[in-house]
Amino acid sequence: MSTRRKVLSHAALGALSGLVAGYAALAVAELASVAVRPGAGPVAAVGGAAIDRTPAGVKDWAIRNFGTNDKLILQLGIVSVLALFAMALGMLAPRSRKTASAGVLVFGVVGALAATGRPDSTGVIDAVPSVVGALVATVVLYLLAGRLTVSGRPRSSPSSASGVDRRGFVVGAFGVAAASTGMGLLGLRLNAVGARQAAASRTTVKLPAPASPAPELPRGVDLKLPGLSPFTTANRDFYRVDTALTVPRVDAGSWKLRLHGKGVNRPLTLSFQDLLDRPLLERDITMTCVSNEVGGPYVGTARWLGVRLADLLHEAGVRPPSRGGPADQLVARSVDGMTIGTPVETVLDGRDALLAVGMNGEPLPFEHGFPVRMLVPGLFGYVSACKWIQDIELTTFGAYDAYWVKRDWAAEAPIKTESRIDTPKPFASLKVGPVAVAGVAWAQHKGVDRVEIRVDGGDWRQAELAAEGPVDTWRQWWWQWDAKPGTHTLEVRATDRTGYTQTDARARPIPDGASGWHSVVVTVT
Repeated sequence: MSTRRKVLSHAALGALSGLVAGYAALAVAELASVAVRPGAGPVAAVGGAAIDRTPAGVKDWAIRNFGTNDKLILQLGIVSVLALFAMALGMLAPRSRKTASAGVLVFGVVGALAATGRPDSTGVIDAVPSVVGALVATVVLYLLAGRLTVSGRPRSSPSSASGVDRRGFVVGAFGVAAASTGMGLLGLRLNAVGARQAAASRTTVKLPAPASPAPELPRGVDLKLPGLSPFTTANRDFYRVDTALTVPRVDAGSWKLRLHGKGVNRPLTLSFQDLLDRPLLERDITMTCVSNEVGGPYVGTARWLGVRLADLLHEAGVRPPSRGGPADQLVARSVDGMTIGTPVETVLDGRDALLAVGMNGEPLPFEHGFPVRMLVPGLFGYVSACKWIQDIELTTFGAYDAYWVKRDWAAEAPIKTESRIDTPKPFASLKVGPVAVAGVAWAQHKGVDRVEIRVDGGDWRQAELAAEGPVDTWRQWWWQWDAKPGTHTLEVRATDRTGYTQTDARARPIPDGASGWHSVVVTVT
């Protein structure tokens, strides 16, 4: 074998030793997380820390380009970086086992710090999975590198004429990989027990009939045109935007909600059954994510079932600031540590702010907050829609900045009046003649009064509106266009019940939501 091939072969074996050690670290950490909690594993911890420290503009870019796959992309990125780092240490190890081992320990410290620094951390114990995984990887890398280290004279193994014990290395690497796979699968299986219990608790939930059913939707609220978003968004199609790297699986049987804080005269602790035993409201409500770009997909309507939040606050003795209440902010906390700040005055102004337990006739899906989530019509989700909620604290905006406010988003963010063209799609090729242009407009808690369309910067033409649903829902519209040959730009704008017409001034989502007219370019032949 030529010297160059020997060097490349030796480097490849070193890289492989690093990968095996890294694989062992993740597998052992997964098993160790069973004794702590699944979220303490290094990938979840580092991923969560990365999300927390990512600038808002980068998050918006990820949501725009990857949608709900942004977290999968992040996880793959973390694993890829870990693999490259492990390969580099593996190639270094035959020359300096101590230095390479120290590098592995450094990586373990990073994971431990990330785990203990997360908002949902339970303390120093969260460092255990990363530390145990790093120690195991250090030992594995040290031993495997020993098989690749050439001493003063060649080893006696017939398979290692170059002095490298390839046979021993292969046997050792295969044995570690097999053992790691077993431990990793065992860890995944044990960690899944809690998820299975949570899933079982959801299947046993029987939602009571609402004490206040949703008003019957008028005929014609859904135009049912091809390409137009349906009035009610199916659960499977409803957008999901949050920071949870893995969806929390909460057992409804053990779930509790605590309501406490400034101005709370009678603190409350409620179980899931306590909520189900209360009078439930059923309401059609449109939700919008502040990350939604003009014309974006992060808006949808569902029929929600839940307890009126204002009733709980009144029961606890909470008064709005306008009536002398000392708290002007309600901070909702999720089981994963997320904090959402909501104006107390808004929650208590008569709108149907809910602690929701049902969505479109079934218990909340896990990805949408089972067992309980909060939502306040007319406010962007990041200031109103805490999923997997477990704590409500009354405080002030001056005393506490919620998660997104710390990241330069506005503390208060009412939804902006907006509209979107659903059909035709951008860059569609159309035939000359009548074309149905249709879409949706929303101005939650204000209502949509008018939608207008124009072509190529010409005069605005009033679109036909679908029948009007509840004031907290979006409204469909359509306009018949006599399409002429050529390339054309279609624009839309909406006017709400207050008389406000949405602005053409373009604004990005940060700090309080996007604005501007949605437009599509089409070709007519």
